[in-house]
Amino acid sequence: MSQQPYAQLEMEPLYGFSHALLEMAYDIAFRGEIAGRENLSIAGGYIVAANHVSHVDAPIVGLFLSRQISFFARKTLWKPGLAAWWLSGVGTIPVDREGGDVGAIKRVLQVLADGRAVILFPEGTRSPDNRLQKPKPGIGLIASRAGVPVVPARIFGSFEALGRGGKLRLGTPVSVTYGRALLPADYDHPADGKERYARAADRIMAAIGQLQPPPIEVI
Repeated sequence: MSQQPYAQLEMEPLYGFSHALLEMAYDIAFRGEIAGRENLSIAGGYIVAANHVSHVDAPIVGLFLSRQISFFARKTLWKPGLAAWWLSGVGTIPVDREGGDVGAIKRVLQVLADGRAVILFPEGTRSPDNRLQKPKPGIGLIASRAGVPVVPARIFGSFEALGRGGKLRLGTPVSVTYGRALLPADYDHPADGKERYARAADRIMAAIGQLQPPPIEVI
């Protein structure tokens, strides 16, 4: 499933082990179709920007990158126990959703500067109805300041598998389409002035909205 065999061996041990387990879980519980993996073959730091409707989105979107990536998670998840240990161990970046978290933004900019990839959800939170929501300016700010490519991604079926407030439905196919990478000139127009980051976010979200479900392979 990874873009190259045994990609987990190139990752940090805990991340690689977790990646392998999640691959098996996806194959058993949610296996769907994947399109556009070739768009993930980018050297250096870049952002994968995806729609967000379910708790399963982040791990599934990240499964098809053959390199270690970073995620955001709300700071309230860092409570004493196994979950906090695991989140920190795989390099998750805590973020305070109650307001602008400057520290989290600095951390993700550093991750990108270090040549690593990051998954971000422009909508900021899960959609309540499976429809694309208006993006937050944060994705535009981070992408524009980092000056890195942005790969739009759209996940299909995760709302049915585990939508907001819904029940887990094992066996529901979850598919992902990765689009052509947007270069900084595609989304960041400094001439937009005060609306620069909001409009950059809108352009990124529009690219996500244009993605279609992968074709179903007939065996």
